[in-house]
Amino acid sequence: MFEFQTIEKPIEDILLKEKGSKFIGFAYPVNSESDIKESLNQLKSIHPKATHHCYAFRLGINGENYRANDDGEPSGSAGLPIYNQLLAHQITNILVVVIRYYGGTKLGVGGLVKAYKESAKYTLEQANIVTKELESKIELKFKFSQQNLIFTLLNKYDAKIISFEAEDICTIKASFKTSKKENISDELSEMLLEFNFS
Repeated sequence: MFEFQTIEKPIEDILLKEKGSKFIGFAYPVNSESDIKESLNQLKSIHPKATHHCYAFRLGINGENYRANDDGEPSGSAGLPIYNQLLAHQITNILVVVIRYYGGTKLGVGGLVKAYKESAKYTLEQANIVTKELESKIELKFKFSQQNLIFTLLNKYDAKIISFEAEDICTIKASFKTSKKENISDELSEMLLEFNFS
């Protein structure tokens, strides 16, 4: 299994009102915890006066890296209902944030669970869910004279060049579909190159 489902592009500012409180939903496709931190920091700078920034994320092909955060709401009343929507939609490599502006009327735990669940659900319903293939990265070091061979090989496997330094010993960083990793590895071994996957 080298495929996973995620959302095509960010979804922002999906508004839900409940007894005066405003719940604003956001969903972002993410590939790492640093992507998640960046999105959360950005939202905090855009909505510094919000009462709560509750969120859940899933990372990894089976969503094995995940977290749900209530951000001060009663335990299990915000992050978990959001996370359950990620499971219900069978998506990973995603961050969903629901920002709450308190409207003066307490909703109680049941009311909060319902509001955060509905907000996450409504936000995800606006998203286009796509199937993506898992990607791997590779760094290659080789002699300048081998560069045609290397480019031909990378081309054969539809690899995307991230960076290329041409010196006596050249360095290329590239990404490619993880499903092709074994084949690439076999061919590179025959060229006796130094290469590392990340």
